[in-house]
Amino acid sequence: MAGAREVRRRIKSVENNRQITRTMELVATSKLKRATDRVRAARPYADALDEIVRSLYSPWLAERFPLLRQPTETRRAAVLLLTANRGLAGAFNANLIRETRHQLDDLREKGIATELHIAGKKGIQFFRFRGEPMETARTDIKDAPTVTDAESLVAPLAARFEAGILDAVFLVSSEFRSAMSTPPRVKELLPIRPGAASASADAFILSPPGGFILGRLLPLYLRNAVYTALVENAAAEQGARRTAMKNATDNAGEMLEYLTRTYNRARQAQITQEIAEIVGGAAGLE
Repeated sequence: MAGAREVRRRIKSVENNRQITRTMELVATSKLKRATDRVRAARPYADALDEIVRSLYSPWLAERFPLLRQPTETRRAAVLLLTANRGLAGAFNANLIRETRHQLDDLREKGIATELHIAGKKGIQFFRFRGEPMETARTDIKDAPTVTDAESLVAPLAARFEAGILDAVFLVSSEFRSAMSTPPRVKELLPIRPGAASASADAFILSPPGGFILGRLLPLYLRNAVYTALVENAAAEQGARRTAMKNATDNAGEMLEYLTRTYNRARQAQITQEIAEIVGGAAGLE
């Protein structure tokens, strides 16, 4: 009966694990709904800001606003990586880390000095284990990121770009297409490139003047770009976690079916053996 008892213990363990993964799936589903609402609210504003800023670009405004400067040579670039603080989300964090490594390798192959900024415990743990120096290591951004979080991440990088210390800033985060599709992406935050079909600010009649508008919009544009990336990353994390936990729950169910069949066969064999021993003992007494 030792075999049957061992199988029974395994059944109990799998049942407990299935209960945990099912609960985590439900929690992730609940958080995903709120995170998706934040993404849908942030995207139109981010797209409009991006279009306006790129449309108002002109060389004379670039001379006036350091955030619009176009470096003739990229000597130093910063990479800002957004990951989750928790695991159990499938390949979500691994994909972001892999994309960041590719970006760093590509920049370094071109002879560009790099500095790494990370928001998210999983990214920090990976690059710390590899001995990669980090200029920023943040773990305080929660599941519902705020505009203040975005401002605290991008403001120091923007200041270093304005001062000429940095020539480019890249953001690595997840693009939230759906709960099942959250590929990593690299966005060039700085320098701000003029749109392909953009017109000079001189082509518009602006009130107040374009310079005044850009002076207000540029910091807002950068802050909102990072905020949108944060909310998309949060939604992508919950989508990946829900998928991972659903798969784990389904796998646990399949394992329970197999273990239950194994237990029944072992129990049946034991009962058959006990009956045979009883019959054999009775025959020996006759």
